[in-house]
Amino acid sequence: MAATIDSIEVKGIKVPFIYEKETRLPLTTTQIIFTNSGSITNTEIAGLASFSAKVLNEGTKTLGSSGFAEALESKAISISAHAGTETFVLELSSLSSEYKNGMNYLEELIKDPNYSKESLSKIKTMTLGGLSRKENDFDYIASNELKKIMFEEGVLGKPSSGTVQSIESMQLSDVKSFIKKNLVISKAIVVVGGDIDVEEVKKRVAQLLENLAKGKKEQVTHFDVRAKPTTNILKKETEQAYVYFASPYNVKVDDADYYKARVATFILGTGGFGSRLMEEIRVKRGLAYSAYARAHVSKSSNYLSGYLQTKLDSMDEAKKTVKEVIAAFVKDGVTEEELEQTKKFLLGSEPLRVETMSQRLNRTFMEYYKGFELGHSQKELEQISNLKLKDLNKFIKSHKEILDISFAIVTK
Repeated sequence: MAATIDSIEVKGIKVPFIYEKETRLPLTTTQIIFTNSGSITNTEIAGLASFSAKVLNEGTKTLGSSGFAEALESKAISISAHAGTETFVLELSSLSSEYKNGMNYLEELIKDPNYSKESLSKIKTMTLGGLSRKENDFDYIASNELKKIMFEEGVLGKPSSGTVQSIESMQLSDVKSFIKKNLVISKAIVVVGGDIDVEEVKKRVAQLLENLAKGKKEQVTHFDVRAKPTTNILKKETEQAYVYFASPYNVKVDDADYYKARVATFILGTGGFGSRLMEEIRVKRGLAYSAYARAHVSKSSNYLSGYLQTKLDSMDEAKKTVKEVIAAFVKDGVTEEELEQTKKFLLGSEPLRVETMSQRLNRTFMEYYKGFELGHSQKELEQISNLKLKDLNKFIKSHKEILDISFAIVTK
Protein backbone atom coordinates (compact mmCIF):
# COMPACT_ATOMS: atom_id res chain seq x y z
CA MET A 1 0.00 0.00 0.00
CA ALA A 2 1.44 3.37 -1.02
CA ALA A 3 1.91 6.09 1.54
CA THR A 4 -0.88 8.64 1.99
CA ILE A 5 -0.96 12.15 3.42
CA ASP A 6 -3.77 13.24 5.70
CA SER A 7 -4.00 15.33 8.86
CA ILE A 8 -5.14 15.12 12.47
CA GLU A 9 -6.47 18.09 14.40
CA VAL A 10 -4.96 18.90 17.78
CA LYS A 11 -5.90 22.04 19.73
CA GLY A 12 -7.28 23.56 16.52
CA ILE A 13 -4.08 22.88 14.56
CA LYS A 14 -4.04 20.51 11.59
CA VAL A 15 -1.00 18.27 11.96
CA PRO A 16 0.17 16.57 8.72
CA PHE A 17 -0.12 12.77 8.99
CA ILE A 18 1.82 10.47 6.63
CA TYR A 19 0.87 6.80 6.75
CA GLU A 20 1.78 3.57 4.96
CA LYS A 21 0.20 0.19 5.66
CA GLU A 22 2.72 -2.66 5.67
CA THR A 23 1.56 -6.12 6.75
CA ARG A 24 4.47 -8.34 5.76
CA LEU A 25 5.94 -8.04 9.25
CA PRO A 26 4.11 -7.38 12.56
CA LEU A 27 6.05 -4.17 13.15
CA THR A 28 5.22 -0.51 13.39
CA THR A 29 7.21 2.70 13.44
CA THR A 30 6.07 6.18 14.45
CA GLN A 31 8.01 9.38 13.96
CA ILE A 32 7.04 12.81 15.22
CA ILE A 33 9.16 15.21 13.22
CA PHE A 34 9.44 18.81 14.40
CA THR A 35 10.44 21.14 11.56
CA ASN A 36 12.81 24.08 11.89
CA SER A 37 14.00 22.56 15.16
CA GLY A 38 17.41 21.04 14.47
CA SER A 39 20.93 22.42 14.67
CA ILE A 40 19.80 25.39 12.58
CA THR A 41 18.31 26.76 15.82
CA ASN A 42 21.67 26.68 17.66
CA THR A 43 22.10 30.42 17.28
CA GLU A 44 23.24 31.02 20.84
CA ILE A 45 24.70 27.69 22.01
CA ALA A 46 26.42 25.38 19.53
CA GLY A 47 25.24 21.79 19.87
CA LEU A 48 22.08 22.55 21.88
CA ALA A 49 19.72 20.59 19.60
CA SER A 50 21.92 17.49 19.65
CA PHE A 51 22.47 17.81 23.41
CA SER A 52 18.71 18.11 24.01
CA ALA A 53 18.11 14.92 22.02
CA LYS A 54 20.63 13.13 24.24
CA VAL A 55 18.75 14.32 27.33
CA LEU A 56 15.51 12.81 25.97
CA ASN A 57 17.41 9.59 25.33
CA GLU A 58 18.05 9.40 29.08
CA GLY A 59 14.44 8.33 29.68
CA THR A 60 12.03 9.73 32.26
CA LYS A 61 12.90 11.32 35.58
CA THR A 62 10.61 8.88 37.40
CA LEU A 63 12.21 5.70 36.04
CA GLY A 64 15.66 7.10 35.38
CA SER A 65 17.87 6.18 32.45
CA SER A 66 18.39 2.51 33.37
CA GLY A 67 14.82 1.92 34.53
CA PHE A 68 13.34 3.42 31.36
CA ALA A 69 15.71 1.45 29.14
CA GLU A 70 14.93 -1.82 30.96
CA ALA A 71 11.18 -1.22 30.67
CA LEU A 72 11.48 -0.71 26.91
CA GLU A 73 13.83 -3.65 26.43
CA SER A 74 11.48 -6.05 28.22
CA LYS A 75 8.86 -5.36 25.55
CA ALA A 76 11.24 -4.99 22.57
CA ILE A 77 10.33 -1.31 22.22
CA SER A 78 12.74 1.31 20.92
CA ILE A 79 12.31 5.04 21.60
CA SER A 80 14.90 7.56 20.47
CA ALA A 81 15.39 11.24 19.81
CA HIS A 82 17.80 12.78 17.33
CA ALA A 83 18.43 16.18 15.79
CA GLY A 84 19.23 16.91 12.16
CA THR A 85 20.04 20.25 10.57
CA GLU A 86 16.43 21.39 10.13
CA THR A 87 14.44 18.80 12.09
CA PHE A 88 14.16 17.21 15.53
CA VAL A 89 12.73 13.67 15.59
CA LEU A 90 11.07 11.48 18.22
CA GLU A 91 10.90 7.90 16.98
CA LEU A 92 9.09 4.82 18.32
CA SER A 93 9.56 1.32 16.90
CA SER A 94 7.94 -1.84 18.24
CA LEU A 95 6.01 -4.97 17.49
CA SER A 96 2.49 -4.03 16.44
CA SER A 97 1.18 -5.85 19.52
CA GLU A 98 3.23 -3.51 21.74
CA TYR A 99 2.24 -0.29 19.97
CA LYS A 100 -0.06 0.87 22.79
CA ASN A 101 2.62 0.28 25.40
CA GLY A 102 5.18 2.04 23.23
CA MET A 103 2.97 5.10 22.88
CA ASN A 104 2.38 5.13 26.64
CA TYR A 105 6.14 5.21 27.25
CA LEU A 106 6.66 7.90 24.62
CA GLU A 107 3.94 10.00 26.26
CA GLU A 108 5.60 9.57 29.65
CA LEU A 109 8.89 10.71 28.12
CA ILE A 110 7.27 13.86 26.76
CA LYS A 111 5.58 14.61 30.10
CA ASP A 112 8.47 13.68 32.39
CA PRO A 113 11.92 14.01 30.72
CA ASN A 114 14.92 13.12 32.83
CA TYR A 115 15.79 16.69 33.74
CA SER A 116 18.29 15.87 36.45
CA LYS A 117 21.78 17.02 37.38
CA GLU A 118 22.94 13.41 37.01
CA SER A 119 21.78 13.11 33.39
CA LEU A 120 23.19 16.55 32.55
CA SER A 121 26.58 15.62 34.00
CA LYS A 122 26.59 12.23 32.27
CA ILE A 123 25.81 13.70 28.84
CA LYS A 124 28.38 16.46 29.28
CA THR A 125 31.07 13.91 30.15
CA MET A 126 30.21 11.67 27.19
CA THR A 127 29.95 14.56 24.73
CA LEU A 128 33.20 16.15 25.87
CA GLY A 129 34.87 12.75 25.61
CA GLY A 130 33.62 12.42 22.05
CA LEU A 131 34.87 15.90 21.15
CA SER A 132 38.22 15.08 22.72
CA ARG A 133 38.55 11.97 20.54
CA LYS A 134 37.82 14.10 17.48
CA GLU A 135 40.84 16.32 18.13
CA ASN A 136 42.83 13.92 15.96
CA ASP A 137 40.04 13.22 13.48
CA PHE A 138 41.37 15.37 10.67
CA ASP A 139 38.37 14.73 8.41
CA TYR A 140 36.15 16.16 11.17
CA ILE A 141 38.47 19.13 11.66
CA ALA A 142 38.68 19.93 7.93
CA SER A 143 34.92 19.52 7.48
CA ASN A 144 34.18 21.90 10.37
CA GLU A 145 36.70 24.42 9.09
CA LEU A 146 35.07 24.33 5.66
CA LYS A 147 31.63 25.00 7.16
CA LYS A 148 33.10 27.88 9.15
CA ILE A 149 34.49 29.34 5.92
CA MET A 150 31.34 28.85 3.88
CA PHE A 151 28.94 30.25 6.45
CA GLU A 152 31.32 32.84 7.92
CA GLU A 153 30.73 32.02 11.58
CA GLY A 154 26.93 31.76 11.15
CA VAL A 155 24.85 29.05 12.81
CA LEU A 156 25.55 26.54 10.02
CA GLY A 157 29.24 27.24 10.44
CA LYS A 158 29.18 25.91 14.00
CA PRO A 159 29.72 22.20 14.77
CA SER A 160 26.29 20.57 15.17
CA SER A 161 27.66 18.50 18.05
CA GLY A 162 28.92 21.62 19.81
CA THR A 163 32.31 22.79 21.03
CA VAL A 164 34.09 22.13 24.30
CA GLN A 165 33.16 25.62 25.47
CA SER A 166 29.47 25.36 24.50
CA ILE A 167 29.04 21.91 26.05
CA GLU A 168 30.72 22.96 29.30
CA SER A 169 28.38 25.96 29.51
CA MET A 170 25.22 23.92 28.85
CA GLN A 171 22.57 24.06 31.60
CA LEU A 172 19.30 22.19 32.16
CA SER A 173 17.49 25.50 31.68
CA ASP A 174 18.90 25.68 28.13
CA VAL A 175 17.59 22.19 27.32
CA LYS A 176 14.19 22.92 28.84
CA SER A 177 13.93 26.15 26.87
CA PHE A 178 14.88 24.40 23.62
CA ILE A 179 12.35 21.59 24.07
CA LYS A 180 9.59 23.95 25.17
CA LYS A 181 10.10 26.16 22.11
CA ASN A 182 10.66 23.48 19.47
CA LEU A 183 8.67 20.38 20.45
CA VAL A 184 5.34 22.01 19.72
CA ILE A 185 2.19 21.03 17.80
CA SER A 186 2.52 23.71 15.12
CA LYS A 187 5.91 22.31 14.04
CA ALA A 188 4.92 18.63 14.10
CA ILE A 189 4.60 16.24 11.18
CA VAL A 190 3.62 12.64 12.02
CA VAL A 191 4.99 9.74 9.97
CA VAL A 192 3.65 6.22 10.66
CA GLY A 193 4.10 2.89 8.94
CA GLY A 194 3.48 -0.78 9.63
CA ASP A 195 0.87 -3.35 10.52
CA ILE A 196 -1.39 -1.08 12.51
CA ASP A 197 -4.87 0.39 12.06
CA VAL A 198 -4.67 3.96 10.82
CA GLU A 199 -7.65 5.25 12.83
CA GLU A 200 -6.24 3.77 16.04
CA VAL A 201 -2.93 5.49 15.35
CA LYS A 202 -4.53 8.85 14.61
CA LYS A 203 -6.49 8.77 17.85
CA ARG A 204 -3.48 7.78 19.97
CA VAL A 205 -1.09 10.26 18.34
CA ALA A 206 -3.60 13.08 18.85
CA GLN A 207 -3.79 12.18 22.56
CA LEU A 208 -0.01 12.27 22.80
CA LEU A 209 0.29 15.63 21.03
CA GLU A 210 -2.24 17.13 23.45
CA ASN A 211 0.64 17.20 25.97
CA LEU A 212 2.51 19.75 23.85
CA ALA A 213 2.01 23.48 23.57
CA LYS A 214 0.60 24.91 20.34
CA GLY A 215 3.78 26.86 19.71
CA LYS A 216 4.58 28.90 16.66
CA LYS A 217 5.48 27.67 13.19
CA GLU A 218 8.26 29.63 11.51
CA GLN A 219 9.77 29.48 8.07
CA VAL A 220 13.23 27.93 7.82
CA THR A 221 15.86 30.64 7.43
CA HIS A 222 17.96 30.32 4.30
CA PHE A 223 21.68 31.03 4.65
CA ASP A 224 23.81 32.10 1.71
CA VAL A 225 27.32 30.68 1.44
CA ARG A 226 30.54 32.57 0.88
CA ALA A 227 30.82 33.72 -2.72
CA LYS A 228 34.44 34.94 -2.56
CA PRO A 229 36.88 32.00 -2.64
CA THR A 230 39.27 31.60 0.27
CA THR A 231 41.66 28.97 1.57
CA ASN A 232 42.33 28.12 5.22
CA ILE A 233 45.20 25.79 6.05
CA LEU A 234 45.42 24.15 9.48
CA LYS A 235 48.71 22.61 10.59
CA LYS A 236 48.50 19.31 12.47
CA GLU A 237 50.71 16.29 13.09
CA THR A 238 49.40 14.30 10.17
CA GLU A 239 50.84 11.98 7.54
CA GLN A 240 48.26 13.00 4.92
CA ALA A 241 46.77 16.21 3.61
CA TYR A 242 42.99 16.44 4.05
CA VAL A 243 41.58 18.64 1.30
CA TYR A 244 37.96 19.78 1.68
CA PHE A 245 36.39 22.21 -0.77
CA ALA A 246 33.05 23.92 -1.46
CA SER A 247 31.45 26.55 -3.64
CA PRO A 248 28.07 28.28 -4.02
CA TYR A 249 25.46 26.38 -6.03
CA ASN A 250 22.43 28.39 -7.07
CA VAL A 251 19.89 25.57 -7.02
CA LYS A 252 16.96 25.81 -4.60
CA VAL A 253 15.21 22.90 -2.90
CA ASP A 254 12.06 23.41 -5.01
CA ASP A 255 13.90 24.31 -8.21
CA ALA A 256 12.29 22.83 -11.33
CA ASP A 257 15.81 22.04 -12.61
CA TYR A 258 16.92 20.14 -9.51
CA TYR A 259 16.90 16.84 -11.40
CA LYS A 260 19.53 18.30 -13.75
CA ALA A 261 21.69 19.19 -10.75
CA ARG A 262 21.32 15.62 -9.52
CA VAL A 263 22.59 14.24 -12.83
CA ALA A 264 25.35 16.84 -13.16
CA THR A 265 26.84 16.33 -9.70
CA PHE A 266 26.67 12.55 -10.11
CA ILE A 267 28.87 12.86 -13.19
CA LEU A 268 31.17 15.39 -11.53
CA GLY A 269 31.83 13.62 -8.27
CA THR A 270 28.98 11.72 -6.59
CA GLY A 271 29.17 8.64 -8.79
CA GLY A 272 32.44 7.24 -7.45
CA PHE A 273 34.47 5.39 -10.08
CA GLY A 274 33.71 6.90 -13.45
CA SER A 275 33.04 10.38 -12.07
CA ARG A 276 35.22 13.22 -13.33
CA LEU A 277 36.97 13.88 -10.03
CA MET A 278 37.71 10.21 -9.36
CA GLU A 279 39.01 9.64 -12.90
CA GLU A 280 41.33 12.64 -12.89
CA ILE A 281 42.53 12.56 -9.30
CA ARG A 282 42.84 8.82 -8.67
CA VAL A 283 42.88 6.92 -11.95
CA LYS A 284 44.92 9.29 -14.15
CA ARG A 285 47.14 11.08 -11.62
CA GLY A 286 47.24 8.78 -8.61
CA LEU A 287 46.87 11.68 -6.20
CA ALA A 288 44.30 10.11 -3.88
CA TYR A 289 42.50 6.89 -3.11
CA SER A 290 39.14 8.60 -3.57
CA ALA A 291 37.67 11.99 -4.40
CA TYR A 292 34.05 13.03 -4.16
CA ALA A 293 31.74 16.00 -4.67
CA ARG A 294 28.05 16.36 -3.96
CA ALA A 295 25.35 19.00 -3.93
CA HIS A 296 23.78 20.06 -0.63
CA VAL A 297 20.34 21.45 -1.44
CA SER A 298 17.94 22.09 1.44
CA LYS A 299 15.65 24.81 2.70
CA SER A 300 18.44 26.31 4.80
CA SER A 301 21.33 26.24 2.31
CA ASN A 302 22.56 25.18 -1.10
CA TYR A 303 26.16 24.58 -2.08
CA LEU A 304 28.55 22.12 -3.70
CA SER A 305 31.20 20.41 -1.59
CA GLY A 306 33.79 17.67 -1.88
CA TYR A 307 36.86 16.16 -0.33
CA LEU A 308 39.94 13.99 -0.82
CA GLN A 309 43.04 12.85 1.03
CA THR A 310 46.45 13.01 -0.59
CA LYS A 311 50.17 12.84 0.19
CA LEU A 312 51.63 15.88 1.89
CA ASP A 313 53.77 16.77 -1.11
CA SER A 314 50.80 16.35 -3.49
CA MET A 315 48.51 18.82 -1.71
CA ASP A 316 49.05 21.75 -4.10
CA GLU A 317 48.71 19.55 -7.18
CA ALA A 318 45.49 18.00 -5.82
CA LYS A 319 44.03 21.42 -5.09
CA LYS A 320 44.96 22.62 -8.57
CA THR A 321 43.44 19.50 -10.12
CA VAL A 322 40.12 20.02 -8.34
CA LYS A 323 39.94 23.53 -9.80
CA GLU A 324 40.88 22.30 -13.28
CA VAL A 325 38.34 19.47 -13.28
CA ILE A 326 35.48 21.73 -12.19
CA ALA A 327 36.52 24.46 -14.66
CA ALA A 328 36.53 21.97 -17.56
CA PHE A 329 33.20 20.59 -16.38
CA VAL A 330 31.56 24.03 -16.50
CA LYS A 331 33.25 25.04 -19.76
CA ASP A 332 32.67 21.88 -21.80
CA GLY A 333 29.79 20.11 -20.06
CA VAL A 334 29.48 16.32 -20.23
CA THR A 335 29.42 13.70 -22.96
CA GLU A 336 26.53 11.63 -24.28
CA GLU A 337 28.16 8.53 -22.84
CA GLU A 338 28.42 10.05 -19.36
CA LEU A 339 24.78 11.08 -19.48
CA GLU A 340 23.59 7.66 -20.62
CA GLN A 341 25.65 5.82 -17.99
CA THR A 342 24.27 8.11 -15.28
CA LYS A 343 20.70 7.55 -16.47
CA LYS A 344 21.21 3.78 -16.35
CA PHE A 345 22.55 3.93 -12.81
CA LEU A 346 19.96 6.31 -11.35
CA LEU A 347 17.02 4.58 -13.01
CA GLY A 348 18.34 1.06 -12.48
CA SER A 349 19.12 1.54 -8.79
CA GLU A 350 15.74 3.08 -8.00
CA PRO A 351 14.27 -0.18 -6.54
CA LEU A 352 17.08 -0.20 -3.95
CA ARG A 353 16.02 3.25 -2.73
CA VAL A 354 12.43 2.20 -1.99
CA GLU A 355 12.74 -1.42 -0.91
CA THR A 356 12.05 -0.80 2.79
CA MET A 357 9.11 0.87 4.46
CA SER A 358 11.47 3.29 6.17
CA GLN A 359 12.89 4.43 2.84
CA ARG A 360 9.44 4.91 1.34
CA LEU A 361 8.17 6.85 4.33
CA ASN A 362 11.23 9.08 4.31
CA ARG A 363 10.75 9.76 0.60
CA THR A 364 7.09 10.69 1.13
CA PHE A 365 8.04 12.93 4.04
CA MET A 366 10.70 14.71 1.96
CA GLU A 367 8.25 15.23 -0.91
CA TYR A 368 5.75 16.81 1.49
CA TYR A 369 8.39 18.78 3.39
CA LYS A 370 9.79 20.29 0.19
CA GLY A 371 6.32 21.26 -1.00
CA PHE A 372 5.90 18.71 -3.78
CA GLU A 373 2.94 16.50 -4.60
CA LEU A 374 3.00 12.80 -3.77
CA GLY A 375 4.82 10.91 -6.50
CA HIS A 376 7.20 13.76 -7.32
CA SER A 377 10.21 11.42 -7.06
CA GLN A 378 8.79 9.23 -9.81
CA LYS A 379 8.20 12.27 -12.01
CA GLU A 380 11.81 13.30 -11.38
CA LEU A 381 13.00 9.91 -12.64
CA GLU A 382 10.93 10.39 -15.77
CA GLN A 383 12.55 13.80 -16.27
CA ILE A 384 16.00 12.22 -15.88
CA SER A 385 15.07 9.52 -18.38
CA ASN A 386 14.01 12.16 -20.94
CA LEU A 387 16.89 14.57 -20.26
CA LYS A 388 18.70 15.69 -23.42
CA LEU A 389 22.44 16.30 -23.53
CA LYS A 390 22.11 19.87 -24.82
CA ASP A 391 19.73 20.78 -21.98
CA LEU A 392 22.00 19.28 -19.34
CA ASN A 393 25.08 21.06 -20.72
CA LYS A 394 23.19 24.34 -20.91
CA PHE A 395 22.32 23.92 -17.22
CA ILE A 396 25.93 23.07 -16.28
CA LYS A 397 27.39 26.02 -18.19
CA SER A 398 24.92 28.40 -16.54
CA HIS A 399 26.25 27.60 -13.07
CA LYS A 400 29.62 29.32 -13.16
CA GLU A 401 29.29 30.07 -9.44
CA ILE A 402 30.69 26.59 -8.67
CA LEU A 403 34.05 27.89 -9.94
CA ASP A 404 34.31 30.07 -6.81
CA ILE A 405 35.90 27.32 -4.75
CA SER A 406 36.97 27.69 -1.11
CA PHE A 407 39.30 25.20 0.55
CA ALA A 408 39.86 23.99 4.11
CA ILE A 409 43.03 21.91 4.31
CA VAL A 410 44.62 20.05 7.19
CA THR A 411 48.29 19.29 6.58
CA LYS A 412 51.54 18.82 8.47
